Amino acid sequence: MFDGRLVNGVSVLAAVVESGSFARAAEALGLTASGVSRAVARLESRIGVRLLDRTTRSLRLTDDGARFYEQVVPLLGGIEEAAAYAAGTTQAVRGRLRINVDPYFSRLILGPKLGVFLDRYPDLQIEVVTRNEIGDLVADGMDVAVRFGEIPAKSSLIARQLFRTRVITVAAPSYLAKHGTPKLPADLAYHTCIQYQDPLSGRPFEWELRRGKKVVPIETRGRVLVNDAGTTLATCLAGIGIAQVFSLGMEPYLKDGQLVDLYPDWPDETFPLHCFYPSRFHVPGKVRAFIDFCVEIIG
Repeated sequence: MFDGRLVNGVSVLAAVVESGSFARAAEALGLTASGVSRAVARLESRIGVRLLDRTTRSLRLTDDGARFYEQVVPLLGGIEEAAAYAAGTTQAVRGRLRINVDPYFSRLILGPKLGVFLDRYPDLQIEVVTRNEIGDLVADGMDVAVRFGEIPAKSSLIARQLFRTRVITVAAPSYLAKHGTPKLPADLAYHTCIQYQDPLSGRPFEWELRRGKKVVPIETRGRVLVNDAGTTLATCLAGIGIAQVFSLGMEPYLKDGQLVDLYPDWPDETFPLHCFYPSRFHVPGKVRAFIDFCVEIIG
């Protein structure tokens, strides 16, 4: 079992040997000379060996003390080096970063930009795990997660909102050519809508349009229910139905005409994007760097 008092005693002994006196060791350690003397005496009692011969004018290591000192000082240096390295991880961006990421965000936003992040931090390795649910970050060994949606009510994780993306109602030109274009929100009740499953309830998310303080609930129908945003997008692009999707990542599809925004004058329905991490204390530099990068690529 690790004995912190033993390590402290060895540190005091090293200071005495290196400085050549109790007084100078006390000055270096911020202790009294009598405190240093007692620390060395406790160490000798703990290991059952006399380490120092001391007189009023001088002190020197005993033969046993010299052997002990030669064996433990390199280990003490290793502890100091490990502590310095660990402290540095709160600043340095290095090591392995394990990220739990929403599949939609990973595929359309993070994945295409990941090379920029890797080039920026050459001492970092990244493991990207895509999941529909956040799971248990600590048990799964994850450093950080990125998720759409509100903060879970009973979560002990630290959450930071990165962005609020618009929710837009879209269709492919092929669908509109075959079924016509809905003009009013109520017209959606007569069209095929691609339903998205709420992972908590198992039921389809309810649709609504929002403009300022005005909110219009939409009754929708459809034969397709999916639980993956990528499948929603692919199905909509294929002309199977109308979908509600995040505007984040949709710019290329809207710009080249693969999708049509049906209600651009109803722009105020939004959905949050959060990052989650285990603790607000001593957040590793690699986690802070990743969070800042996420803000950068969606800003």
